[in-house]
Amino acid sequence: MFKEIKLYFSFIKIHFLAGLEYKGWWMMFLQVAFTCVMEPLAIIMAFNRFGNIGDWTLARILLIYSIALTSFGLAETFCRGFDYFPFHTLRSGNFDRLLLRPKSLFIQVAASQFHINRIARMAAGLGIMFWSLNQLGVGFSFANTLMISLALIGGLLTYSGVFVLSSGVAFFTIQALDWVFIFTNASYEVTRIPVDFMPQVLRKIFTFIMPMLVIAYFPASAVGWGGSYWRGWLALPAGATFLCASLIIWKIGVRSYKSTGN
Repeated sequence: MFKEIKLYFSFIKIHFLAGLEYKGWWMMFLQVAFTCVMEPLAIIMAFNRFGNIGDWTLARILLIYSIALTSFGLAETFCRGFDYFPFHTLRSGNFDRLLLRPKSLFIQVAASQFHINRIARMAAGLGIMFWSLNQLGVGFSFANTLMISLALIGGLLTYSGVFVLSSGVAFFTIQALDWVFIFTNASYEVTRIPVDFMPQVLRKIFTFIMPMLVIAYFPASAVGWGGSYWRGWLALPAGATFLCASLIIWKIGVRSYKSTGN
Protein backbone atom coordinates (compact mmCIF):
# COMPACT_ATOMS: atom_id res chain seq x y z
CA MET A 1 0.00 0.00 0.00
CA PHE A 2 2.82 2.39 0.90
CA LYS A 3 4.56 1.70 -2.41
CA GLU A 4 1.36 2.46 -4.32
CA ILE A 5 0.93 5.79 -2.53
CA LYS A 6 4.60 6.63 -3.18
CA LEU A 7 4.09 5.80 -6.87
CA TYR A 8 1.02 8.05 -7.00
CA PHE A 9 2.87 11.07 -5.64
CA SER A 10 5.81 10.33 -7.94
CA PHE A 11 3.43 10.62 -10.91
CA ILE A 12 1.93 13.83 -9.50
CA LYS A 13 5.39 15.31 -8.98
CA ILE A 14 6.33 14.58 -12.60
CA HIS A 15 3.13 16.20 -13.89
CA PHE A 16 3.65 19.20 -11.60
CA LEU A 17 7.22 19.81 -12.74
CA ALA A 18 6.18 19.33 -16.36
CA GLY A 19 3.40 21.89 -15.91
CA LEU A 20 5.86 24.44 -14.54
CA GLU A 21 7.81 24.20 -17.79
CA TYR A 22 4.88 25.84 -19.57
CA LYS A 23 5.62 29.57 -19.34
CA GLY A 24 1.97 30.59 -19.27
CA TRP A 25 0.90 28.31 -16.41
CA TRP A 26 0.47 31.21 -13.99
CA MET A 27 -1.95 32.95 -16.39
CA MET A 28 -4.15 29.85 -16.52
CA PHE A 29 -3.94 29.65 -12.73
CA LEU A 30 -5.16 33.23 -12.37
CA GLN A 31 -7.88 32.66 -14.95
CA VAL A 32 -9.37 29.73 -13.03
CA ALA A 33 -9.08 31.57 -9.71
CA PHE A 34 -10.75 34.68 -11.16
CA THR A 35 -13.58 32.57 -12.62
CA CYS A 36 -14.22 30.84 -9.29
CA VAL A 37 -14.33 34.15 -7.42
CA MET A 38 -16.65 35.73 -9.99
CA GLU A 39 -19.11 32.79 -10.16
CA PRO A 40 -21.05 33.82 -7.02
CA LEU A 41 -21.10 37.48 -8.11
CA ALA A 42 -24.80 37.40 -9.00
CA ILE A 43 -25.86 36.21 -5.56
CA ILE A 44 -23.48 38.71 -3.91
CA MET A 45 -25.13 41.55 -5.83
CA ALA A 46 -28.60 40.21 -4.99
CA PHE A 47 -27.86 40.15 -1.25
CA ASN A 48 -26.30 43.61 -1.38
CA ARG A 49 -29.40 44.94 -3.14
CA PHE A 50 -32.20 43.17 -1.25
CA GLY A 51 -30.59 42.14 2.03
CA ASN A 52 -30.90 38.84 3.86
CA ILE A 53 -33.48 36.18 3.01
CA GLY A 54 -34.94 35.30 6.40
CA ASP A 55 -32.10 33.80 8.43
CA TRP A 56 -29.96 33.34 5.33
CA THR A 57 -27.08 35.76 4.99
CA LEU A 58 -24.48 36.07 2.25
CA ALA A 59 -21.80 34.64 4.55
CA ARG A 60 -23.87 31.50 5.17
CA ILE A 61 -24.43 30.88 1.48
CA LEU A 62 -20.78 31.46 0.62
CA LEU A 63 -19.59 29.16 3.42
CA ILE A 64 -21.61 26.26 2.01
CA TYR A 65 -20.51 27.16 -1.51
CA SER A 66 -16.84 27.40 -0.53
CA ILE A 67 -16.81 23.96 1.10
CA ALA A 68 -18.30 22.43 -2.05
CA LEU A 69 -15.97 24.42 -4.32
CA THR A 70 -12.86 23.47 -2.35
CA SER A 71 -13.89 19.81 -2.29
CA PHE A 72 -14.38 19.81 -6.04
CA GLY A 73 -11.02 21.54 -6.47
CA LEU A 74 -9.32 18.86 -4.37
CA ALA A 75 -10.86 16.08 -6.46
CA GLU A 76 -9.94 17.83 -9.71
CA THR A 77 -6.38 18.25 -8.46
CA PHE A 78 -5.72 14.77 -7.08
CA CYS A 79 -8.11 12.54 -9.03
CA ARG A 80 -8.12 14.28 -12.40
CA GLY A 81 -7.20 11.13 -14.29
CA PHE A 82 -10.64 9.61 -13.81
CA ASP A 83 -12.26 12.76 -15.16
CA TYR A 84 -10.27 12.29 -18.38
CA PHE A 85 -10.49 8.50 -18.43
CA PRO A 86 -13.56 7.94 -20.68
CA PHE A 87 -12.28 10.22 -23.43
CA HIS A 88 -8.48 10.08 -23.24
CA THR A 89 -7.78 6.57 -21.96
CA LEU A 90 -10.69 4.24 -22.68
CA ARG A 91 -11.73 5.36 -26.17
CA SER A 92 -8.11 5.74 -27.31
CA GLY A 93 -7.17 2.19 -26.31
CA ASN A 94 -4.54 3.33 -23.80
CA PHE A 95 -6.31 1.40 -21.05
CA ASP A 96 -4.91 -1.81 -22.56
CA ARG A 97 -1.43 -0.65 -21.66
CA LEU A 98 -2.43 0.06 -18.05
CA LEU A 99 -3.74 -3.49 -17.70
CA LEU A 100 -0.31 -4.87 -18.60
CA ARG A 101 1.42 -3.03 -15.78
CA PRO A 102 1.72 -4.81 -12.40
CA LYS A 103 0.45 -1.78 -10.49
CA SER A 104 -2.88 -0.63 -9.12
CA LEU A 105 -5.25 0.48 -11.88
CA PHE A 106 -6.77 3.06 -9.55
CA ILE A 107 -3.39 4.70 -8.90
CA GLN A 108 -2.41 4.62 -12.57
CA VAL A 109 -5.64 6.24 -13.73
CA ALA A 110 -5.94 8.77 -10.90
CA ALA A 111 -2.37 10.02 -11.41
CA SER A 112 -2.47 10.01 -15.21
CA GLN A 113 -3.52 13.69 -15.32
CA PHE A 114 -2.59 16.69 -13.19
CA HIS A 115 -3.14 20.34 -14.08
CA ILE A 116 -1.55 23.07 -11.98
CA ASN A 117 -4.34 25.52 -12.78
CA ARG A 118 -6.86 23.29 -10.99
CA ILE A 119 -5.17 24.13 -7.70
CA ALA A 120 -6.60 27.61 -8.21
CA ARG A 121 -10.14 26.32 -7.67
CA MET A 122 -9.10 24.86 -4.33
CA ALA A 123 -7.25 28.06 -3.36
CA ALA A 124 -10.23 30.25 -4.30
CA GLY A 125 -12.56 28.04 -2.28
CA LEU A 126 -10.35 28.29 0.78
CA GLY A 127 -10.16 32.05 0.44
CA ILE A 128 -13.95 32.39 0.28
CA MET A 129 -14.28 29.99 3.21
CA PHE A 130 -11.98 31.99 5.49
CA TRP A 131 -13.84 35.19 4.60
CA SER A 132 -17.20 33.57 5.37
CA LEU A 133 -16.05 32.13 8.69
CA ASN A 134 -14.68 35.54 9.67
CA GLN A 135 -17.98 37.24 8.77
CA LEU A 136 -19.90 34.69 10.82
CA GLY A 137 -17.58 35.18 13.78
CA VAL A 138 -16.57 31.52 13.88
CA GLY A 139 -13.50 30.81 16.00
CA PHE A 140 -10.87 28.38 14.78
CA SER A 141 -11.27 25.95 17.66
CA PHE A 142 -9.99 22.38 17.42
CA ALA A 143 -13.50 20.97 16.96
CA ASN A 144 -14.43 23.46 14.23
CA THR A 145 -11.15 23.00 12.39
CA LEU A 146 -11.46 19.22 12.59
CA MET A 147 -15.05 19.26 11.32
CA ILE A 148 -14.22 21.48 8.34
CA SER A 149 -11.15 19.38 7.55
CA LEU A 150 -13.15 16.15 7.63
CA ALA A 151 -15.85 17.80 5.52
CA LEU A 152 -13.26 18.66 2.86
CA ILE A 153 -11.89 15.11 2.91
CA GLY A 154 -15.44 13.79 2.62
CA GLY A 155 -16.03 16.16 -0.29
CA LEU A 156 -12.80 15.00 -1.94
CA LEU A 157 -13.96 11.38 -1.65
CA THR A 158 -17.42 12.25 -2.95
CA TYR A 159 -16.26 14.09 -6.04
CA SER A 160 -13.58 11.49 -6.67
CA GLY A 161 -16.39 8.95 -6.47
CA VAL A 162 -18.29 10.85 -9.15
CA PHE A 163 -15.27 10.69 -11.47
CA VAL A 164 -14.77 6.99 -10.71
CA LEU A 165 -18.48 6.29 -11.24
CA SER A 166 -18.49 8.02 -14.63
CA SER A 167 -15.41 6.01 -15.62
CA GLY A 168 -17.07 2.77 -14.59
CA VAL A 169 -20.22 3.57 -16.55
CA ALA A 170 -18.08 4.53 -19.56
CA PHE A 171 -17.09 0.88 -20.02
CA PHE A 172 -20.69 0.22 -21.09
CA THR A 173 -21.69 3.50 -22.74
CA ILE A 174 -18.31 4.68 -24.15
CA GLN A 175 -19.91 8.09 -24.74
CA ALA A 176 -23.08 9.82 -23.48
CA LEU A 177 -21.46 10.99 -20.23
CA ASP A 178 -22.76 14.54 -20.16
CA TRP A 179 -24.90 13.58 -17.17
CA VAL A 180 -21.78 13.60 -14.99
CA PHE A 181 -21.74 17.43 -15.04
CA ILE A 182 -24.94 17.35 -12.97
CA PHE A 183 -22.89 15.88 -10.14
CA THR A 184 -19.73 17.95 -10.60
CA ASN A 185 -19.89 21.60 -11.67
CA ALA A 186 -23.67 21.80 -11.35
CA SER A 187 -23.69 20.30 -7.86
CA TYR A 188 -21.48 22.95 -6.27
CA GLU A 189 -23.43 25.62 -8.13
CA VAL A 190 -26.58 24.32 -6.41
CA THR A 191 -25.06 25.18 -3.02
CA ARG A 192 -25.64 28.86 -3.78
CA ILE A 193 -29.36 28.23 -3.28
CA PRO A 194 -30.61 28.54 0.34
CA VAL A 195 -31.51 25.01 1.36
CA ASP A 196 -34.89 26.08 2.77
CA PHE A 197 -35.92 27.27 -0.69
CA MET A 198 -34.42 24.38 -2.63
CA PRO A 199 -36.96 22.10 -4.40
CA GLN A 200 -37.57 18.85 -2.53
CA VAL A 201 -36.38 16.81 -5.50
CA LEU A 202 -33.00 18.52 -5.48
CA ARG A 203 -32.71 18.23 -1.71
CA LYS A 204 -33.27 14.48 -1.86
CA ILE A 205 -30.93 13.97 -4.83
CA PHE A 206 -28.10 15.89 -3.20
CA THR A 207 -28.63 14.25 0.17
CA PHE A 208 -29.32 10.58 -0.55
CA ILE A 209 -27.97 9.98 -4.08
CA MET A 210 -24.97 12.29 -4.09
CA PRO A 211 -24.31 13.56 -0.57
CA MET A 212 -23.61 17.16 -1.54
CA LEU A 213 -25.66 18.66 1.28
CA VAL A 214 -24.11 16.18 3.70
CA ILE A 215 -20.55 17.24 2.85
CA ALA A 216 -21.25 20.98 2.53
CA TYR A 217 -24.46 22.16 4.21
CA PHE A 218 -24.36 20.00 7.35
CA PRO A 219 -20.79 20.94 8.41
CA ALA A 220 -21.31 24.61 7.46
CA SER A 221 -24.50 24.89 9.51
CA ALA A 222 -22.95 23.07 12.48
CA VAL A 223 -19.90 25.32 12.57
CA GLY A 224 -21.38 28.56 11.28
CA TRP A 225 -24.82 29.06 12.83
CA GLY A 226 -25.68 26.40 15.38
CA GLY A 227 -27.09 23.66 13.17
CA SER A 228 -27.22 20.01 14.19
CA TYR A 229 -23.69 19.28 15.36
CA TRP A 230 -23.78 15.51 14.97
CA ARG A 231 -24.81 15.85 11.32
CA GLY A 232 -21.65 17.82 10.68
CA TRP A 233 -19.60 14.70 11.34
CA LEU A 234 -21.41 12.71 8.63
CA ALA A 235 -19.41 14.22 5.75
CA LEU A 236 -16.47 11.82 5.90
CA PRO A 237 -18.45 8.56 6.22
CA ALA A 238 -20.90 9.74 3.55
CA GLY A 239 -18.06 10.53 1.15
CA ALA A 240 -16.30 7.23 1.87
CA THR A 241 -19.53 5.28 1.32
CA PHE A 242 -20.17 7.03 -2.00
CA LEU A 243 -16.61 6.35 -3.18
CA CYS A 244 -16.85 2.67 -2.19
CA ALA A 245 -20.10 2.32 -4.14
CA SER A 246 -18.45 4.00 -7.15
CA LEU A 247 -15.47 1.64 -6.92
CA ILE A 248 -17.84 -1.33 -7.15
CA ILE A 249 -19.21 0.04 -10.44
CA TRP A 250 -15.65 0.69 -11.61
CA LYS A 251 -14.55 -2.89 -10.87
CA ILE A 252 -17.61 -4.28 -12.65
CA GLY A 253 -16.68 -2.16 -15.65
CA VAL A 254 -13.07 -3.35 -15.60
CA ARG A 255 -14.18 -6.99 -15.51
CA SER A 256 -16.50 -6.32 -18.46
CA TYR A 257 -13.81 -4.60 -20.54
CA LYS A 258 -13.32 -6.26 -23.97
CA SER A 259 -10.40 -4.16 -25.25
CA THR A 260 -10.56 -1.83 -28.23
CA GLY A 261 -8.88 -4.08 -30.77
CA ASN A 262 -6.33 -2.73 -33.24
